[in-house]
Amino acid sequence: MAEDTEQRIDSALEDIVNATNQSKHVKSELKKMILESVSTLRNTFHSLKKEIVDKSTKNLELQTEVNEVKRELQAFKDARATTSVAPSIDSLKTPMSRTSVPQHPSSGRNMKSYADIAAGRKNERKFKITVRSKGNDPPEAIKELIKTNINPTEMKVGINTFKALRDGRILIEAGSKEEIERISTSITEKCGKELETKVQKLRNPRLVIYNIPEDITIENAAKIIQEQNSELQLEERDITAKFFYITKKKARNLVIEVNSHTRKQILNAKMKIGWAICNVDDYIHVNRCFKCSRYNHRLADCRGEETCPLCTGRHKLSECTTSQNDFKCINCITFNKYNHSKTISTNHSSLDKNCPSLQALLMKYKQNTDY
Repeated sequence: MAEDTEQRIDSALEDIVNATNQSKHVKSELKKMILESVSTLRNTFHSLKKEIVDKSTKNLELQTEVNEVKRELQAFKDARATTSVAPSIDSLKTPMSRTSVPQHPSSGRNMKSYADIAAGRKNERKFKITVRSKGNDPPEAIKELIKTNINPTEMKVGINTFKALRDGRILIEAGSKEEIERISTSITEKCGKELETKVQKLRNPRLVIYNIPEDITIENAAKIIQEQNSELQLEERDITAKFFYITKKKARNLVIEVNSHTRKQILNAKMKIGWAICNVDDYIHVNRCFKCSRYNHRLADCRGEETCPLCTGRHKLSECTTSQNDFKCINCITFNKYNHSKTISTNHSSLDKNCPSLQALLMKYKQNTDY
């Protein structure tokens, strides 16, 4: 019903625009006023639609959290019943927070829920450098050399991570770009003969511009965006059109890559492109293979086995007859296999947008993007 209404409104507005453009009896000033009014109506309608979608999404998230708390409370009660220990009055007075995790009565592991992964962490950016030996020194020797020559207390920098990687390099993380650059400079100055540093650059953010007119191409998109939105003082060289994609509703969306400054300018405004006024949002995407249902690669690069995204069976999605109550996520099962101390929920499909493994990857993507 909502889709039909949207199509009818868009169709009606488009009819007005076409009729106005084709009419030979409408004065130019009146024609301009009509087209501006149509643009305002279209913009207002899409803004209202986005607001409704955002509120619906928020309500769904809140309901998910409420249901999760109920499950946690029930698990807590079951655990109490299993150990035959009656809860104290004080424990009944203190409600369980949505990020607290009851001990699983059978395994004793910490069972993490959707809410724990999706809402219980801070989306902090990470600033990193890697240090490699110019010779064949082992990781421990590199760490000792750094500790001997570099004093983070004197430099007034905080170290979040200082560990060896599998390839023999040392990873150092700090809380800001300035801190990590000072550490890198200091290592180069004092240990440059033995060690080589590399500051990890954050990726440029990507934005999606919705409902792009058909006459916009990869070649002319940046120029049109810059010329039609002069009040934003954009530079054409700061905008790189990457690709278009078509949604199930046949909407044509454009993904662009920009720097952090340009991102802030564009996100705070409506984009005027041709006769359209387009909404813009961050584009954050994780590839999921259609064959093995795992993340970070595509079907063409897959070396794994066929794995159903609903039940982890060795068959295609179209062949699956598993009920929703028996869904399993291959990505979360794999995580639990190698992380015994922090077990996460697996009773969902790998298509679930609330999947803890997916949320963790999205968080990592944001942490490594220059917002």
